[in-house]
Parts: sequence; C-alpha cells; structure tokens
Amino acid sequence: MLLPLGMPIVHRCLVPRRCLSSVTSTLYDVVISGGGMVGTAMACALGSHPHLRHKKILLLEAGQRKVLEPLPEKFSNRVSSITPGSATLLASEYRLYSIIFHSSCPPLTTAFLLLPTGFGAWDHICTMRLKPYKRMQVWDACSDALITFDKEGMEDMGYIIENDVITTALTSQLDAMSEHVKVLYRSRAVGYTWPAPYTSEEGSPFVEIQLADGQSLHTRLVIGADGQNSMVRRSAGMKTVQWSYNHVAVVATLQLSEPTENNVAWQRFLPTGPIALLPLSDTWSSLVWSTSPEHASELLKMNDESFIDAVNSAFWSSEHHSDFISSAGSLLRSAVSFLAPSGSSTRQLPPSVSHLGDQSRAAFPLGLGHATEYVRQRVALIGDAAHRVHPLAGQGVNMGFGDVASLVHHLSKAAFDGQDLGSTRHLLEYETERQRQNLPLMATIDLLKRLYNTKQPPIVLLRTLGLQATNALPPLKEQIMEFASK
Repeated sequence: MLLPLGMPIVHRCLVPRRCLSSVTSTLYDVVISGGGMVGTAMACALGSHPHLRHKKILLLEAGQRKVLEPLPEKFSNRVSSITPGSATLLASEYRLYSIIFHSSCPPLTTAFLLLPTGFGAWDHICTMRLKPYKRMQVWDACSDALITFDKEGMEDMGYIIENDVITTALTSQLDAMSEHVKVLYRSRAVGYTWPAPYTSEEGSPFVEIQLADGQSLHTRLVIGADGQNSMVRRSAGMKTVQWSYNHVAVVATLQLSEPTENNVAWQRFLPTGPIALLPLSDTWSSLVWSTSPEHASELLKMNDESFIDAVNSAFWSSEHHSDFISSAGSLLRSAVSFLAPSGSSTRQLPPSVSHLGDQSRAAFPLGLGHATEYVRQRVALIGDAAHRVHPLAGQGVNMGFGDVASLVHHLSKAAFDGQDLGSTRHLLEYETERQRQNLPLMATIDLLKRLYNTKQPPIVLLRTLGLQATNALPPLKEQIMEFASK
C-alpha cells in the first residue's frame, strides 16, 4: 500500500511478529536476580514508584522467605551501618518535583508532581529495633592520633541495624505490594540466554532465563543483585577487577561491662587491621575485627574469657606506641591547639566488654572487587554484584542502596518517556552516575586499609600528622561526613 507523501509510518509493535511468536514463556519488564537486602530493596523501589508500578516485575530468590517472627531477643552478629541517605531511601518520604512540558507554541507548561523518594520499609525497622549513633571516634594504635565525627546538635550520624531486621522489613513491605511485584522464593536461575546485539527475525529480542525447576521466562531487563559471585555478571561476560586482602573479618556480639548511652561508633586501627565496636543497645555492641587469617583462627578457637580479654586489649593497649611518634604527635597537637583552639575534639574512652553473646562468633574473608562495566543491553548490576569493599568504612550496603536509588530514577524517566527499560541509553546514565560516586569511595577505602596496615615509622608518622590535621579542620570533616552520609 502506498502512503501519501510525508505521512509517517507507525510501527504498532516494537519487535517483529516472528520474534514475538518465539517468546512462549512469561514476559516481564524487569527481573531482579537475588533477594538479599539490595535486591529486595530494588523490588520495593520499583513496585512503589508511580511510573513503574504498572510494569511487570519479578524478584527471584534462591532462599526461603526471610522474616523474624517473632523478633528474637538475641542480637544477630551480622549488622550494617545505615547512612541517613540510605534511611531516606528506606523511608516513605515524598518530594515535590516540577516538570516543564514543551509544546509547539509558547508558553511552556509547568506541572508539579509529588513523587516518592523512598518506599516505607523504615517504619517496619522502627517497630523492630535499631540503634542510632551520634558520634564516631577513630584512632591509631601506634600513636595518640585520633579523629572524631559528630553533627551539630548531636543529630544522628547513622544507624546500626541487624541485616536480618533490614531483610524482614523489606520483605514485609514487599508483601504489601504483591499486586505490583511478584516474588519467587526458592527459585534459582541456572542459565541466561542474551539477545544478539542486533535483533534478527530468528531470535528473541529479550533475555531468556532458565530456572532450576525447568521453567523459563523472558524479560526486557535483568538486574543482577546476586552478590560478589554474580552469575548474571559472569553470564553476561562482564569483567571484574578484584583481589583478596588476605584478611578475615571476625564478628561477634558483645555485652558491655556497664550500661551507657552507647551512642558512639568506635574504630581503632591496629597494625593487623581495624577493629570496630558498633552500638546495638545500651548494653550490647557488635564487633567487627579485621585481621590476618592466622589470628582470626586463633580468635575463633579461644574460650570466651580469653576472647573478651583480647578485645579489651585491642581497644585499650598501648603496646604498639612509639616514643618518637608520640612526641611528634604531641608537638603537632600543641601547634594545632594554638592555631585553632576550637578545632580539636575531645578524646573519649571506649567502653570495656564483659560478656560474649552465645554462638555469636563468626568469620568471613575480605577483598575488593569492581565490575569494569555495570550495564549492557538488557542487564544492569547493583550491590555486591557490581562492587565489593572492605568493611572498615561501613559503606558496602549503602553503596548498594545508592545503586537502587540511581537505577530506579533512570528507569522511571525511561518509563515516563515511553522508552524500553532494557535500552543502554538510560542504563549508561546510571552506570556513569554510580561509578563517579563509587570509584572515589572505593579508592579511598582501599588506601586507608593499606595505609594503616603497617608499623613502619615513616608511614605511621605521616598518617599521625594527617589524622590530627584533619581532626583540627571542621570544614574538611564536614565534607567527609557529607560524602559518607549519602
């Protein structure tokens, strides 16, 4: 049929008929592979956004549905430090956006929309338990150098929350949006078939996912949230840069010798690695001790009393102090006090611990990993599938939640504009945005880990002077806190 000159050709379908006929299984707009904290948060964010809730969304989780019913009295030994930025994502807050509509004739039309910045899981967390901390003190075991962080008016700097509590809250929120998000528990992907770069009439333009039970499904976009050993990443041929730190994190739940407000997060850099004590309640704290595999093995084999003695010694002992470094640090503190008398912060003494929680000791290896690309056609990586960091800064899950917020933002724009969610056009915008945030943070964490993992006097002196100088400059500390709180 001939068309009049100038008449546009309207394509009623985005894919050829033959391709559609080959897609005999269920077609989803988004499939999230991995139902950990970051993957479940992604499902909640997609299901709650007004531009995306009409999409067909599926969450695949190899494990069982995770809920704490009832909440156990004992604290879990796996916790996360949640930043205010992550708390905002988890909360049910709304922000007013202005949108300008362009037309062929002036004037421009402006509309105001109230869109969510979070999805309501924070309310579930608050009904369970969390512990805010209002101050952070970091100090060196080889000198008297320290740095403290706090906000004006003693506002909350962050929140220590058990991973199981976060997962339960996210699962509860996901249950409330079952109309928008489908969840398949105990369902594991065993294979992915990716579309060719240029769609032909012979193959499917979508990703095919084969499940362990023999089912298969298709999706416009796969989001890999399946951890550091991501099958999505490997199957898509996305490379990673990674190395082991030859370090192990020993975690435990510890009871304090006496009740306190316990609103300070403590971290000391030992020559063998950092040790952190994070508040859980007025009487309990969570330990994260990064050390060599040999020392970690010893810590795990110790009886409870010896382990408690080792922890207290790690926070209080001055055996690694050097007279030369201490003298140099004292001179710098005197100079700083003279030049900036209100700049330095007061040193606080850490609490001592008296009791080890039953069966709370555990260990896991540490390393760094970063995917060279976060996205390809019809695939995006988030969380540990895209990046893995040392826990010394407590940024791991927060980086994952940052991925969620960014990817949802770009997908919602694509949906609003009627674009294909699996297109690299907006996925690359997500990748650029997140790599600009993640790479400097990862480099800083890696540098700190290496800088403090030595007792060589020149390096100890350098970091002592740097730590004390930074502590004396409130504007610099505020910039560090602002960057780390996102």
